[in-house]
Amino acid sequence: MTDAQRARVLAEHDVSRETAAALDLYVEQLRRWQSVKNLVGPATLGEVWHRHIADALQLFALAPEAQSWTDLGSGAGIPGLILAIAGRSRPDFRVTLVESNARKCAFLTETARLTLAPVTVRNARIETVVSDLVGTDIVCARALAPLGQLLAWTEPLLTTGTTGLFPKGRDAAAELTEAEDAWTFARDLIPSRTDSQARIVRVTSLSRVDP
Repeated sequence: MTDAQRARVLAEHDVSRETAAALDLYVEQLRRWQSVKNLVGPATLGEVWHRHIADALQLFALAPEAQSWTDLGSGAGIPGLILAIAGRSRPDFRVTLVESNARKCAFLTETARLTLAPVTVRNARIETVVSDLVGTDIVCARALAPLGQLLAWTEPLLTTGTTGLFPKGRDAAAELTEAEDAWTFARDLIPSRTDSQARIVRVTSLSRVDP
């Protein structure tokens, strides 16, 4: 099943042979480190190409011209490290991975080295570094926090021209409604290509609601 998933994902996203080999290295590293770092849900490892690789790569298609990405709460590098692997052949392409857990940062650093992924790993809490990241083209975060909290963290970015891409599950609409109590933002909901009930929230501007 995994081989069939792999072949389908690589074909759907037009992945080169070199990038496919680097993604294989990523999957190998994920499985090797999983036993001691608990990087992802154990049940998802059997569907790693669909649940993680394809889920990350679909963001690439939503911002094909973006050269700088920031992934918050990167964890196992989903989506940020996967995006860096996919974009590593582009001149000046760069992904910043922000992760507060030092062990996960060790995984990210070592796997980026092996895959030649153009990343910068920031071992820090989001609120302490986000102002340093103004100017990034895209900010993303998967399975990190409710949308309202993500908007609060990324306010310095989304108010200065950065686009937010936030994968969400079946509660995306409810999270939008709750976030609108505190924020005014231009956004659209994009159907996920990997889960019919999931959505990607794209945010292109942000301001606080007047008290």
